[in-house]
Amino acid sequence: MTLLSIEGVWKNYHGHHVLRGIDLEVRPHEVVSLIGASGSGKSTLLRCVNLLETVDDGTIRLEDQDITDPRVDVDGVRKQLGIVFQAFNLFPHMSVLDNITLAPRRVHGVSKAEAEQRAHDLLGRFGLDGKATAYPDQLSGGQQQRVAIIRAMATQPKLMLLDEVTSALDPALVTEVLGVIRELKDAGMTMVLTTHEMGFCRDIADTVCFLDEGVLLEKGPPEKIFSDPDHQRTRDFLRSVLESGRF
Repeated sequence: MTLLSIEGVWKNYHGHHVLRGIDLEVRPHEVVSLIGASGSGKSTLLRCVNLLETVDDGTIRLEDQDITDPRVDVDGVRKQLGIVFQAFNLFPHMSVLDNITLAPRRVHGVSKAEAEQRAHDLLGRFGLDGKATAYPDQLSGGQQQRVAIIRAMATQPKLMLLDEVTSALDPALVTEVLGVIRELKDAGMTMVLTTHEMGFCRDIADTVCFLDEGVLLEKGPPEKIFSDPDHQRTRDFLRSVLESGRF
C-alpha cells in the first residue's frame, strides 16, 4: 500500500526547472528523508505535496486521490497533512494552547473540550507540561518548534511534512526537537522530512533520497546511501557534509 505517490513531477520557476521528473512513493509508517545541497528542490517538493505550489507536470496522489487535479478540494487535502517549516510560524498573540487548538476547532470541527484535551495530552507527551498558558515569546526556540510540531500533530494528520525544522535553532536546542521527531517515528507517524542533520537522518530514515539540481538522483536505505552510494554527486555531497562537521 502506498500513502503518497509522486509521479513525474516537474516544477518551473521563471524558466528554471526546480524539480525535474521526480518519482517517489511513501508507504504508511515510513520515514523518508530528503537530502541535498540548498537549492536542490527539497523544500519545493514538500510545498508541492501540501499544494502550496502547483506542479507544471506529473501527478501527486494521496492514497487514491490525485491531489494535483485542478478540481481538487485544496482545503480538504490539507486537512489530511501536517506541515512544519523552519520558522515556527506560531501566532504571537495566542497562548500555546490556543495555537494548538485553533485548527482542530476551526477547520476540523473538534469540540473545545476535545481539542484542549488533545493539546494537553500532546504537551505532556513532548515535555511541555505547564506551558499551555505561555505565549511564544516566553519560550525557547526549541520549545517553540516543539509547539509547532504539536500544533501539526493535533489535527491527527495522515502524513507529516517537516522542512528543516532544526535549521533555525541553536545547536544546543536541536537535540530536543530531534527527540520529538524520533518519538513520532516510534509511534508510527508517516513523515517526509528535509534535513541537514545527516547523523539523525541515518538513524531515523527508512528511505533516504538525494536530490541534485531538481533531480532525485539516488534513493535507498540509509546504510546504502551513506556507506556505498552509486553516484559520484552523492559521494561528493556526503564528503562535503563530513568535512563541514555536520555528520
